[in-house]
Amino acid sequence: MSPDFPLATLDLAIIVGYFAVVGGIGYVVAQRIDSGDDLFLAGRTLAWGTIGFSLFASNISSTTLIGLAGDAYRTGIAVSNYEWMAGVVLVFIAIFFVPFFIRSGLTTIPEYLEKRFDVRSRKYFSGLTIFTSVIIDTAGGIYAGTVVLRTFFPELPFVPTALALALIAGVYTAAGGLAAVVYTDILQAVILLIGSTFIAGITFAEFDFSWAKATAQLPEGHLSLIRPMDSEGLPWLGTLVGVPILGFYYWGLNQYIVQRILGARNLKNARWGAMLGGFLKLLPLFIMVLPGAFALQLYPDLGNPDQVFPTLVTDLLPVGVVGIVMAGLIAAIMSTIDSTLNSASTLITIDFIKPRRENLSPEETGRIGRITTIVLMLVAAGWAPMIRYFPGLWSYIQSVLSYLVPPVVAIFLLGVFWPRTNGKGAFATLVGGHALSLGVFVLSQMGLINLHFTIIAGLLTAVCIGMLVVFSLVLGDAPAKAKVDDLTWANRVSGTGSSAVWYKNYRVHAATVLVLTGAMLVVFW
Repeated sequence: MSPDFPLATLDLAIIVGYFAVVGGIGYVVAQRIDSGDDLFLAGRTLAWGTIGFSLFASNISSTTLIGLAGDAYRTGIAVSNYEWMAGVVLVFIAIFFVPFFIRSGLTTIPEYLEKRFDVRSRKYFSGLTIFTSVIIDTAGGIYAGTVVLRTFFPELPFVPTALALALIAGVYTAAGGLAAVVYTDILQAVILLIGSTFIAGITFAEFDFSWAKATAQLPEGHLSLIRPMDSEGLPWLGTLVGVPILGFYYWGLNQYIVQRILGARNLKNARWGAMLGGFLKLLPLFIMVLPGAFALQLYPDLGNPDQVFPTLVTDLLPVGVVGIVMAGLIAAIMSTIDSTLNSASTLITIDFIKPRRENLSPEETGRIGRITTIVLMLVAAGWAPMIRYFPGLWSYIQSVLSYLVPPVVAIFLLGVFWPRTNGKGAFATLVGGHALSLGVFVLSQMGLINLHFTIIAGLLTAVCIGMLVVFSLVLGDAPAKAKVDDLTWANRVSGTGSSAVWYKNYRVHAATVLVLTGAMLVVFW
């Protein structure tokens, strides 16, 4: 099949059927939404399986499918270090951070900063998160989805297509809230796994399932996770000091991801769900990254790496399977857009509107959240076409975050692990850290700093931690012990969650994820 030909009737029927199911889920869930808590956190009723699959589906988005395959084609499989590192980061977050988030009854992650520091830090971080959710995550998802659809239907105009995608996801998100998002995410995760496994299997079949044949003509190091410092892709130092920083922000502090954990029915389900999400993140190397890397032999002259995954679909898959994969891609589009829209709407409503209108009823809160969702949808759809002018989708997302997240990571890490950190120090670090990041960004664009963006992220975080220590010691007194005792890790152990039944013990889950990650590193070192 070629992108110059329309999809077969069976493929179209599968795609239409997917939309019908998603629409049905959104309609049913919308009937149960009575308040802002229902809209934003699914009434805090989510079980671990729902949380884990929703984490996977929301992250393995169209940007990931397109971006991972494209970067693997261009630079090799080291790009999947972002994926397996997620398991390590989720283990860390589940053990050390989730207990504070759940016990504090948070609706938004910035709420923690107000409890721990002051309202200035909360609003600053909330505003930053809204910006990244709309401009990076939502717009990136819309852009990637538009690229996919135009591969199959080249006559589609870019801007109207982007608007249509945003509108479809925005409407059912505004109607059903987080519950609609996570329940459709389960369906989307299953379709993503099936579709990606099909594309991986058929790609490997092109090489007769022979590892030697598949790797015969690939560049040296193309199938290595750990790359030298001068490699075009992800250097080893970036994997060591930068990828964990980006991962910690994304999986532990990013509202659109952590919102699923905040909606858990209790601490045990929150931790179990995070561990399941970490396990599922080991799969992308095999079903998404390796096919992109092998595609360099199949299509050595592709002009745009972001076209790799769509090209594999249109060239290799038979009728019917194309429909499943296309449904998976559309599922990924919807999953990213609906998740980020819901989280950004939550932040605006809870962190900015509700504090000014304290007497809002639950019904009014929900209505404001729906209106905000639609407005943000339009903003993201307007920005999405601009991403065409960046060199690559994955680089666009990761490089922007490398300059934005270091001050935030610094204040959360020390906020939990160093009780002496105070509000004045935290706010000064946020402002000063981003001023520093802006300066480093300008110098990088001028060619005066020539470091990979992951290394820059690690260095900036180290400097911001130092700034926070100095500012906290110089600008104010230590916070009162009574204020921070329940919000820091001082004098605490790993909390509840162990069980006489080993398979319910989150420590066993954590060890399993870490051991599997280590084994994968050894094999693909």
